[in-house]
Amino acid sequence: MTPTRDMMPAELAALLHFYAEAGVDWLVEDEAVDRVAEFAEQRARGPRASAAASPASQAAPAQAAPEGRARPTAERPAPRPAAVVPAPAIPDEHAVTEARFAAESARSLAELRTALEAFGGCNLKTSARSTIFANGDPASGIMVIGPMPSGDDDREGAAFFGRAGLLLDRMLAAIGLSRDGVMITTVMPWRPPGDRSPSQPEAAICRPFIERQIELAEPKTVLLLGNFTARFFFGETGTIHALRGQWRDIAGGNHAVPAIATLHPQELLTAPASKALAWQDLLAFKARLEQR
Repeated sequence: MTPTRDMMPAELAALLHFYAEAGVDWLVEDEAVDRVAEFAEQRARGPRASAAASPASQAAPAQAAPEGRARPTAERPAPRPAAVVPAPAIPDEHAVTEARFAAESARSLAELRTALEAFGGCNLKTSARSTIFANGDPASGIMVIGPMPSGDDDREGAAFFGRAGLLLDRMLAAIGLSRDGVMITTVMPWRPPGDRSPSQPEAAICRPFIERQIELAEPKTVLLLGNFTARFFFGETGTIHALRGQWRDIAGGNHAVPAIATLHPQELLTAPASKALAWQDLLAFKARLEQR
């Protein structure tokens, strides 16, 4: 778990909100209590002191307790309300409209990055360290899109770092490509807390930005990685094993862009036996590139 001293302000705010929602409203006593000294004092008084500490005596008024001891629970004042951190609003239709307007107003990838970094209508942004945007060479005409940033991506500020990123580099190298020679991005620009799957409202708020990235980058072919990504663009609910290996057109602004889906590198790390399926998809992707 990340120590609180290493957390960003937004992460601390989200943590406080989580505790408040869980019902935590009392973190420490009003006054410090030396329990070691208290125990030593009771031992020094002997058995009679233990009898005096019986439940009946503990029910005595608080003013009878020695100074410096914690007051009985019955006499404790009402807990002070914890600092309330406003809950980030879940994206709604109004936020989707704002996202669409911000995305469509951008006339270049640089403008779109600025608009995305300034956008505050998605609750995922409050707990993420980085905003992930497309990196690479737009002139290549090749785009690789993953689902959502991982913890490594969030720390580094770019898509596909860590073990999954290294495997993706090897996958691309196997068909004569490199990370710097393509455009790489993710559907969701912000990492969901705990690496959970994004909700439908969260996906809806981010859709205008990823679709605008595709439109401005103008790729000729797209490689989709993972279950969430394939469902997002194909509009279906099947698993990646049912959706992979098939060329389909996805939205690319004023024209459709051919895309093929395959397994995410992280899935291949978990189930190495599936690498044979991914290799078939990569060969199909390479063949399509050679036809251009």
